[in-house]
Amino acid sequence: KARPDYPFPRRSDDEFERVIDDIDRAWGTRELAIQDLEGWAAPSLATDERAIAWLTNYVRQAASPGAAMALERMNRDIDVRAALPAIHVPTLVLAREGDLEFPLEEERWIADHIRGARLVSFPGEDHFFWVGNQGELLDEVERFVSSISDEEAELDRVLATVLFTDIVNSTKRTAELGDRSWRELVERHNSTVRALLARYRGKEMDTAGDGFFASFDGPARAVRCARGIVEAVGPLAIEVRAGVHTGEVERIDGKVGGIAVSIGARVGSMAGPSEVLVSQTVKDLVAGSGLAFEDAGEHELKGVPDRWRLYRLVG
Repeated sequence: KARPDYPFPRRSDDEFERVIDDIDRAWGTRELAIQDLEGWAAPSLATDERAIAWLTNYVRQAASPGAAMALERMNRDIDVRAALPAIHVPTLVLAREGDLEFPLEEERWIADHIRGARLVSFPGEDHFFWVGNQGELLDEVERFVSSISDEEAELDRVLATVLFTDIVNSTKRTAELGDRSWRELVERHNSTVRALLARYRGKEMDTAGDGFFASFDGPARAVRCARGIVEAVGPLAIEVRAGVHTGEVERIDGKVGGIAVSIGARVGSMAGPSEVLVSQTVKDLVAGSGLAFEDAGEHELKGVPDRWRLYRLVG
């Protein structure tokens, strides 16, 4: 219905009642199918006998005349304009420039009232989107969905701190202890590491042989956890090395991945026995936390661009 703040009025009451009368009188007839095709639905098919037969059969099977009239009256009372600003998802509005049911300016008004919506118009008069130049419409929908998928992949990146640890000289210790004793020692090591991950709210990502990969939502906790692990495994007569880095990671099936993870692994591999190395990013982020570091120099990290300045945890 027409509203003072809406420049695109719908049918007048008299025009609407004529629509109701047509449904009551000719629902499911060839006459009404031609009238609808010609008047608003698909003018390009108004003389197409297959389209006329299809629409005639479709409306007969879709609803009774009484149900169709009730649906028209219900639709006439629906007004969603107030809800448009509440839509906060990516929205694509498609329109045909000569649509006899909804003029292009009305479609533009709708798109303007949905935040961030994109309007794409096409030549033609057909309201039914599955006739006419539907190939162009489907191509636009595919581009839109693909762009959303790409954007969602970007949005699924989060800032996280990664910690890598591994036992130093594990091969030599295996040869000294034998497989069974080494396995028991590794199990005690694993229990110790997992207890400290739980204490510092770290999330175990992976365990490969004698090493751990974990993620944290705070760099200071990750560094303190690394220090705790180095100290806690001392009584087991083994030493571990640890590396910590903070960066954007991708979440993949509950895991984290991406270049930041690779950097963290490379930092860990540069550490010496009972040593915790961190990237400059971590050092800068934990300023004021009470953690102290000394410069460990610039290094090339295998497979990672540029040179990276690393810092050694002290104290």
